[in-house]
Amino acid sequence: MPQLTRDSLMTLEAYSRIRPDFRRQVIEHKKPRKVHLGEHVTILFEDEMTVRYQVQEMLRIERIFEEEGIQHELDAYNPLIPDGRNFKATMLIEFVDGATRRQELSRLIGIEDRVWVQVEGSPRVYAIADEDLDRENDEKTSSVHFLRFELTNDMAAALKYGVSLAMGVDHPNYTAALSPVSADTRASLAADLA
Repeated sequence: MPQLTRDSLMTLEAYSRIRPDFRRQVIEHKKPRKVHLGEHVTILFEDEMTVRYQVQEMLRIERIFEEEGIQHELDAYNPLIPDGRNFKATMLIEFVDGATRRQELSRLIGIEDRVWVQVEGSPRVYAIADEDLDRENDEKTSSVHFLRFELTNDMAAALKYGVSLAMGVDHPNYTAALSPVSADTRASLAADLA
């Protein structure tokens, strides 16, 4: 999958002109790529469009226009674009109440390593989490994690052919499964595969 480059990004002025329409497109695009696993875990599967939006928004919000700052954002976000044989995702652990969130995040240490996807007829593939930096300590895990699911060639071919896809979490303190995911979600994720 192509990576974003400085030349593929819009200037702040050009982005401001198309932002409302692009934002609507991205919101629609994200719908099948957002998967709720139980009440408190949401997985947003990233791709070139979602990452492009995030980079353009960061440049806009921070008013970044210098080459070094733009390159910093590209270096930070390009690793979230799938490379044709994997899925990449942002995992959010969501609790509304702050005290409950602190308590639950201490109970959910290691949850990021227990998220899985499963192509019909194949074993589960567990996430490789937080390759950029460690997001947990001895007391709690983070409420945001970055995940990568590496698929075999056979799994990718089967998904592109149309077999079902399931996903879930099997942490001792949190379990949830979606089997199968919706046809729209499966199709959107299959499009990430070369």
